[in-house]
Amino acid sequence: MMFTSTRTFLSVALGCGLASLSSAGLHGQSADNAATPLQASQPANSQAQEPDPLKRERSDKEKFEMRKALKQELKGAYKTWLNQDVVWIITDEEARSFKSLSNDEERDAFIEQFWLRRNPTPDSPENEFREEHYRRIAYANEHFAAGKPGWKTDRGHIYISFGKPDSIDSHPSGGSYQRPMDEGGGETSTFPFEVWHYRYLEGIGDNIDLEFVDTCQCGDYHFTIDRGEKDALMHVPGAGQTQWEEMGMAKKADRFKGGFENLGTGPLSSSQASKEFDRIELAAKIFAPPPIKFSDLDNFISEHKIMTGPVFPFDVRTDFVKVTDSTVLVPVTVQLKNRDITFVTKDGVSKGFVNILIKVTTLTHKTVQSDESTVEVEEPAELLQKAQERKSVYWKALPLLPGLYRLDIAIKDVNNPDHLGIFGTSLEVPAYHDEKLATSSLILADEMNTVSSREIGEGSCVIGNTHICPRVAPNRVTPVNFKRSQQLNFWMQVYNLGIDESTKSNEATVVYQIVDTATNSVVFEKQLESKDLGAHSDQLTVEKSLPMAGLQPGKYKVTIKINDTISKQEIAQSAPFVVE
Repeated sequence: MMFTSTRTFLSVALGCGLASLSSAGLHGQSADNAATPLQASQPANSQAQEPDPLKRERSDKEKFEMRKALKQELKGAYKTWLNQDVVWIITDEEARSFKSLSNDEERDAFIEQFWLRRNPTPDSPENEFREEHYRRIAYANEHFAAGKPGWKTDRGHIYISFGKPDSIDSHPSGGSYQRPMDEGGGETSTFPFEVWHYRYLEGIGDNIDLEFVDTCQCGDYHFTIDRGEKDALMHVPGAGQTQWEEMGMAKKADRFKGGFENLGTGPLSSSQASKEFDRIELAAKIFAPPPIKFSDLDNFISEHKIMTGPVFPFDVRTDFVKVTDSTVLVPVTVQLKNRDITFVTKDGVSKGFVNILIKVTTLTHKTVQSDESTVEVEEPAELLQKAQERKSVYWKALPLLPGLYRLDIAIKDVNNPDHLGIFGTSLEVPAYHDEKLATSSLILADEMNTVSSREIGEGSCVIGNTHICPRVAPNRVTPVNFKRSQQLNFWMQVYNLGIDESTKSNEATVVYQIVDTATNSVVFEKQLESKDLGAHSDQLTVEKSLPMAGLQPGKYKVTIKINDTISKQEIAQSAPFVVE
């Protein structure tokens, strides 16, 4: 629904622009028609002597005055809305678009669509996102003001952008402070400071600590990456010493010999030194979007540029696998046909390169995951023709919170820069609620094997301890193809099985079937007990390999059914496929 709203906004903006152009065209046509009899009686060179004043080139001074006048139009409530109300949530592209609008009617339409695109329930008259946003601004102004509005402060910025932290370690009066060992140990006195803890921030990571310190003691807490900045006795000789300074193993002057944090030497100082750059990286992520390596591809995604070269086709598949109660692993599989890749042959070796950009954004256009990689396909020159009949696969697993996102993918043929491809779709990451029987995606593949202990959870197409690359169909309604000489491999996880309190074990049946969809008849069926897959776990992995030599060419589907005796719940998953 977010994407419909985006298209609506574009339609409104384009519509307003076309309406202006149409109006100008109509007026011009009427003037031309009225002038036709006069023009006929004038000399033939009169038009050359009197050029159209509307078409003449403006001088640099006139262009400057025009831009200045356009900027001056943005004032009052519209200027406040842009520079205060939404300053922390509006994207650069949206801000540029808003500034380019020429009248209040267009601005009102823009603002309406701005909030509509962010409304989690667009059919509802209430906009929960807008209400929560203004509630955060009001809260920031009430609690974080310090000689300036609360929304302008660092704490206000973070609160408006990310919401209430999961916990706050507050020291509003400063005073005596016993340093933890990772800050050098020892006792000192501090300025007022706070540490905000977030268990998870999308696009940033887990267990995020943000420190704010009020060095002016005026209520203006600013964000800092230097945990030593709160030390009020830092520059007082002999006071506020670290543990090693008290023991004579270090000097206080050593604190100021470089580094981003002036914590002083301590038992953990060597390990803390390497983490200073992590804190710098965290600050960059908090206050800025992640850097984009393939900026040309990002332009096609974020600015919806029109491609002028030949389209580079590719297929995409997404799956969902539960990681924790609040995090879902989303494997994204991109499949390329080798014949669509431009190969360059040198020294008997043919190489093709494809840049791939994967971007996941929220309803508010905030990037939460971004992956950039280059896929290399290398073949001996004499085998290139045969290799072009094969396909290449790129696989990336992205951890996400449950919710609605947009997935955008752009690819570029490095050896043919005009050969580009883009893909965009909504991405609804499911929530795996406690005590509700659920499953991961059902993945079909022609190869599946167990990886070694050092490869568990790492590498391409590895989920847990299993290597399985999904077969990718051209679209969601087209089944994947297998040959009779291949094996059918399927993989699926089951979550939240009931556990018997007395035996501490599960009790469910797992049935998997191969069904001929033309006749709706079961051609193969197998039943397992959940205890055979893992007796004492509420999570099971169902994986099986079956030869397809016995199946006649046609359309089939794999169905896996789970009947949980303890929780009295049933669930089933199916996936279609074709045997050639």
